[in-house]
Amino acid sequence: MKMLKLSLLAAALTTSFATLADSVAITNTTVYTGTEQGVISNANVVIEDGKIVSINPAELNVDSTVDGQGRILTAGFISTGSQLGLVEVGAVSASRDMSAKKGGITFDPSLAFNPDSSLIPFSRKGGITHSVVAPRGAEGIWAGQIFVADLSGEYDSVVDTKVATLAYFGSERSGSRASALASLESKLKDHQAALEKASKKDDKDDKKEPSAEEQILTDLLNGSKPLVAYAQRATDILHLLKMKEEFGLNLVLSSAADAVRVKEEVAAAGVPVIMQAIDNLPESFDSLENALTNAAELEQAGVKLLLTHTDTHLIYNLRTDVGIAIANGLSRETALASVTKNVAETFGIEGGVVAEGQPANLVLWSGDPFEISSKVENIWIDGEEVSTESRQDKLRDRYTSKENKPRGYIK
Repeated sequence: MKMLKLSLLAAALTTSFATLADSVAITNTTVYTGTEQGVISNANVVIEDGKIVSINPAELNVDSTVDGQGRILTAGFISTGSQLGLVEVGAVSASRDMSAKKGGITFDPSLAFNPDSSLIPFSRKGGITHSVVAPRGAEGIWAGQIFVADLSGEYDSVVDTKVATLAYFGSERSGSRASALASLESKLKDHQAALEKASKKDDKDDKKEPSAEEQILTDLLNGSKPLVAYAQRATDILHLLKMKEEFGLNLVLSSAADAVRVKEEVAAAGVPVIMQAIDNLPESFDSLENALTNAAELEQAGVKLLLTHTDTHLIYNLRTDVGIAIANGLSRETALASVTKNVAETFGIEGGVVAEGQPANLVLWSGDPFEISSKVENIWIDGEEVSTESRQDKLRDRYTSKENKPRGYIK
């Protein structure tokens, strides 16, 4: 019996190591690297243990191959600012976990992330491998903490938590926009003073552990974590830029309809802008500058762009939204970076490019990723190929098949 157990253990270990060692080559593909290498034609990309280990090696010694048939291979797209995994049916409050009435700056919605959401496989069909998930607004300016999740559907798919803090600025139904900006400035000044006072204490051992809120504010002041500021009006944006300079904030603007009016200042400050490429009509008195040409105009000014589709149920359409931005003047290079490399750099996510040593988050497309007629042929997350079958596909197959169906289903 003991020998049998040892044999079984040895077999299990052998299988485990064999699985880890499995390597795949994606051959005969056109690679949009997102790096200085640009586009590589007739390329072979080898992935192993979740990483890209080589591009165009001298010899292919792999366990399996996928023939790219000359198709385009890109890094997996990263959606930004949706509530993927936090909401299932918008009209059903019990399926919404993206906000807390009194959550505040420390609210961490990653604890409620649902990898079994039916929206995740559907989003994968749009070439999305990761999502930067944001909470929704609550009382006060602070919405809470932003986190990163992959779209593998596994229970360990939350990649990183508290990667940024989200705050809202702008018009208010009751009160003045001035209160939000003043609240941020006051909070930062008070904590900055507290840090300076603590640093002067002689007895270092007497220092207490910072609270969760204090640690977040410290991260904002030292620039180690971004402050994502939802703001539309030009004057609000300029006030935030001044606070960035005063406090050394790692500032990211979100929505920012008026950013085109102060684009030189935004570019000079090195502040990225998260925006929807298809916002072309005013949604409020703060967003009168919405236009399909805004992405191209900001690109020309030198602003780093992160394009997004914030409707959680429709982030599948992110790629076609970017296509609309291209049709309105955005370069293809920036278009691809806006949903891959730029997002990864802004939020400290590993990857976002196709390069040796980077995570194998890859998408093989049937055609141009930003053309509406193209689709995902294969998709890999951390080197594992995942299915593109969604709930919608299953429903289609169920109700179009005539086998073993009552008359009501087929007549």
